[in-house]
Amino acid sequence: MTFGFAPPSTTSLTTATGGASRHGRLLEPAEWTAAGIPLLRNPREVVSGLHSRHGPVPSTAVIAVLGPEEQLVASASFVQRSATADGWEYRNALLSRLRRVLPHDLRRRTPVRTAVLLYCREGDERWTEEDGAWMWGLRDACTLHGLRCGAYITLTRGGWQVLGEGRGGRRPSSDSRPERLGDTAAEFAPIALHTGGGAAEALRRTAAR
Repeated sequence: MTFGFAPPSTTSLTTATGGASRHGRLLEPAEWTAAGIPLLRNPREVVSGLHSRHGPVPSTAVIAVLGPEEQLVASASFVQRSATADGWEYRNALLSRLRRVLPHDLRRRTPVRTAVLLYCREGDERWTEEDGAWMWGLRDACTLHGLRCGAYITLTRGGWQVLGEGRGGRRPSSDSRPERLGDTAAEFAPIALHTGGGAAEALRRTAAR
């Protein structure tokens, strides 16, 4: 299991500006791999389903919660632009969306639902410090919401990539036009209970058929 590394010029934070590198608010690839993040059974279906529901463009984050059978329980999308990538800032943004679409599971002794993050960005599939900050934010947001931390997926012009797993594909990509849910086999079942971002529109289209 290996990662590619982007040149320093493509990373999004610097220690000089007090970003995540100084405060440790990012996860290095080795740390992410060692964390034992659960593997997705069918990452292509997860990515295609979220792409159809939210139609992400660069700088869009899609947070999704999956049930025990990998069915979509809730999802939300938002655009996050920041001068410096900071895991703490990303954690707060993710936690805010989770609280809007899903009650927390903090009363459970062990998490039964898993949160995954799809982030659409410029560049290629290689890991950047911005990715490390999102990983830190996802892990911390999951802890604070009583969820299990799941996969971190990037969506670029070259396609999608599950970082740390070595799995990816060319479609969908950041340039792909979202397919209607009924036009692709990559659907979640049952349908989302709570959604955010572009999901509501996609669900209305499906119901109207």
